[in-house]
Amino acid sequence: MVFRLVLGCGTVGRHVVERLAERDGRDDRLLVITDDENLVETLRDESIPARHGDPTDPAVVANVDPPDLLFVGSDRTDINRTALEHARDRFPDAEIVAYLGGNSTLTDRTDFGMDADRIVDTTSPIVETVLDTTAAPAAGTAIELRRHLEAMDGRLAVVTHDNPDPDAIASAAALVDIAESLGVEAEACYYGDISHQENRAMVNLLDIELRNVPSDDSLEEFAGFALVDHSRPGVNDGLPKDLHVDIVIDHHPPRGPVPGEFVDLRDGVGATSTMLTEYLEQFGLEFDSSTATALLYGIRVDTNDFSREVSPADFEAASMLHPHVDASVLRQIEQPTVEGDTLETIARAIKNRTQRGSVAVASVGQLSDRDALPQAADQLLAMDGIETTLVFGFREEMAFLSARSRDNDVDLGEALRDAFDRIGSAGGHADMAGAQLEVGVLGRIDDEDEAESILSVAEEVISNRFFEAIRTRPGVPSGAYDQTSEWLFTVPEDGDRDRSERAADVGVEREDGPDYGPDPEGVDETGTGPLGAGRYEDEEREGGNEDDGDDGDDGDDRENE
Repeated sequence: MVFRLVLGCGTVGRHVVERLAERDGRDDRLLVITDDENLVETLRDESIPARHGDPTDPAVVANVDPPDLLFVGSDRTDINRTALEHARDRFPDAEIVAYLGGNSTLTDRTDFGMDADRIVDTTSPIVETVLDTTAAPAAGTAIELRRHLEAMDGRLAVVTHDNPDPDAIASAAALVDIAESLGVEAEACYYGDISHQENRAMVNLLDIELRNVPSDDSLEEFAGFALVDHSRPGVNDGLPKDLHVDIVIDHHPPRGPVPGEFVDLRDGVGATSTMLTEYLEQFGLEFDSSTATALLYGIRVDTNDFSREVSPADFEAASMLHPHVDASVLRQIEQPTVEGDTLETIARAIKNRTQRGSVAVASVGQLSDRDALPQAADQLLAMDGIETTLVFGFREEMAFLSARSRDNDVDLGEALRDAFDRIGSAGGHADMAGAQLEVGVLGRIDDEDEAESILSVAEEVISNRFFEAIRTRPGVPSGAYDQTSEWLFTVPEDGDRDRSERAADVGVEREDGPDYGPDPEGVDETGTGPLGAGRYEDEEREGGNEDDGDDGDDGDDRENE
């Protein structure tokens, strides 16, 4: 049963009440409270429950049951503002929709945003909004978010995931705007790098203030912490895992317990930027051009221009943002200068590719810019006859992988987890995914020739595990290279043994050059493959962020792959 309460019933309110009376079922309840005695009699004659009373008087609603939805509907802005304030005090958990009235100002809209979950005016679909028990997924939580922000005693750190993508950057900027509108000092923070050229262009052209936090930096200056576009501290960010988190806003399903006093997780929307757009609207804030442009770009990137995991909420958010977006700046962000290193990486991927059927895999060797990998994977995918690609490279002691597919029978996120989760970390979407593996043995080898030999083995292991995972489809363990993987991607405890002796255990060295591991037929299909120390590049891997994170992932986590 749904109980709807209407406070004040002017011209707009009367229209809403009539539609509510038509819509409500036998088990639903409706009550109208208005200071117009004649209207009360008229409504009662129409079998609509009505009560005479001043909507601005707290005593009038003192004995009224808490409603599921409350509509403040007088025609006068001043009456609605006062009624709204008292209604929020009396019904702290109710969802409140407030009509601005016919003579509202920007200040009124801001004041209404302090207490209403949703604000409507003469241009809004008022009746449809009130007919819905819940106006929007975020509406019921907006008031709770505001309370947590207002209770903040000191500076708030709004932290993105490592190497933030456009969605994370835009969401952090928007939450800072919301906090500062309530008088809370806030700062958008990130760990890692912003290396993708489009992401750098976004930050620079929109003049977004972001603080790059060193891994050893003290966090004592902050009184509170908010996580955006990821949901667990210490997982793909530089925060301590036991950190007390105040706010979490994310659109990825978590893979573990999510801490936080206020948590809004919605995997039914395509971007965290969509959620922050709704909050800005719920709070009645004017859309700043810079923030609006960033949010729209974040939505477009995470939904691959509204073609992947998109929801009606994403389209609605985009329509709200569009009038405030700087189109010329957006075009500049989307067409940045491509650096020479990126072009060289793409060229190496094309040259070094190995193709089996419609699947192409390429190693680009040593990496200077990991964000070139997704762009290289996209370029391979554009080649004739190729439907699935994997491009990987090495940087320091890590191997970074980026995959793309347009094959409807392939789920890349599952395939990469199947192939690499036991020796690193992997995850992503069905059409784009990524992984990180720690090749710790490379850091302990000084001889250049020996390092090249080990690198060749690592390349073969990665390639074959991926080919096998695609061949067998997700869910079937890729066990043929488990022994070699165990040696390559974990730190052995037998540090006193000679490398060649350990390598021989898995057939890495032989007289005529490197071998590529034991014969697959001689390997136990169950394998062992203990986990490597690689981290999820995005919360999707470990906690819900299912992107390969480059923005080449071209949907999510541009910088995270």
